Amino acid sequence: METVKRARAHVARLDLSTDQTAVLDDQAHAARALWNLLHEYFTFRQGRFAMLKDCDAAIRQARREIDWLGRLPAQAAQAVLKTYRQAWANFFNPDHPAGRPVFKARYRSRPAVDVPQARDLQIARVNRRWGAVSLPKVGRVRFRWIRDLPGVTRGGPAGRITGARLVKEADGWHIVFRTEHHVPVPAPHPGPAVGIDQGITVALALSDGTMREHGPWLTTGEKERLRRLEKKSARQRRTRGPGQPTSDRLNRTYDQIARLRATAKRRAVDWQHQTTTQLARAFGVIAVEDLEIVNMVRSAKGTVDDPGRNVAQKAGLNRAIAGEAWGRTVVFLEYKSRDRGGRIVKVAARGTSQTCHRCGHRDPAARTGIRYACASTACGWVGHADVNAAINIRNAAGTAVSGRGDLGFTRSVKRQPPRVA
Repeated sequence: METVKRARAHVARLDLSTDQTAVLDDQAHAARALWNLLHEYFTFRQGRFAMLKDCDAAIRQARREIDWLGRLPAQAAQAVLKTYRQAWANFFNPDHPAGRPVFKARYRSRPAVDVPQARDLQIARVNRRWGAVSLPKVGRVRFRWIRDLPGVTRGGPAGRITGARLVKEADGWHIVFRTEHHVPVPAPHPGPAVGIDQGITVALALSDGTMREHGPWLTTGEKERLRRLEKKSARQRRTRGPGQPTSDRLNRTYDQIARLRATAKRRAVDWQHQTTTQLARAFGVIAVEDLEIVNMVRSAKGTVDDPGRNVAQKAGLNRAIAGEAWGRTVVFLEYKSRDRGGRIVKVAARGTSQTCHRCGHRDPAARTGIRYACASTACGWVGHADVNAAINIRNAAGTAVSGRGDLGFTRSVKRQPPRVA
């Protein structure tokens, strides 16, 4: 039977002591500093890019001469070099959306530490709710056991763990296990085709007339607490003079705001996972719009000479669009449909919400809120505007912008590979 390799990530929350948290924080800061040192060495070395062996030698020398850099495990340091080189490879790949590698700021980058070899982890299940893992220079740490890991539990899923990455979020440290499975090539999905229109009033409208909706990500009390914390942070910022460092009280307020926003994001991701799994199981072909989300959420402030209009309203719309995370929904649909033998088709978004799916008459004034009333005297169809758009998306699936399952990224400038010294 023909098989295909499937790589997936499994995220679990770590249960760390205060001392273990401090050790991981130090390792993450050392990894960030090493990235910055590599970037400076790689890009400013006599005007030429450094070779891989020179970077490796520089890392070994730095770990011997700089005490605090030795807090980072040797394998994690090599993983930083590998990730850094891959970042340049992605940048020079014309089909990859990655930008040019830059220095990592202390408070604007996500703390992370790599554990590239799985044999160092020594994963074991402690009880029904907890598992245990060994982390370099940290020791034995418990983590939340949510699902069985491949190659760990007897009778669990087939496959193996190839490594892990430790990532610090607003609510603490998490471990991301890198798993690898060999599964049979899925047969073509026998389900029907469907078009999906993503919106704000209705999260997902399907061409079969059904909706996929959700409530607010935060409760009323959580929203009020977030509003009070944001006002508090504004007052604390006003008391800080130019050039003065951020106070500990303001940092604590920022941390409280970040935890609330992280709670909202977790709930949104959970809803997206459940909804996209249901859609991937039910439909063989899923048509979505090829949206330019970056252009859609641009600010309306304008310039001094040509100021924008309705700036506050546009800012609120941008926040609503960002809160729905349309791009993440499509990414989930892509790999889940591919795993089940289905496929995603992306169609041009132009005119899908202004055109009547029955007669093809296009009129921007036909849509009023969530109601669509065809202005053609020969048709006169009236119904839900988002469902009408979803039907148009399904009908237009034959003229897709990208139907390969990728995101269809393109570049306008062909970059050349770096010179090697």
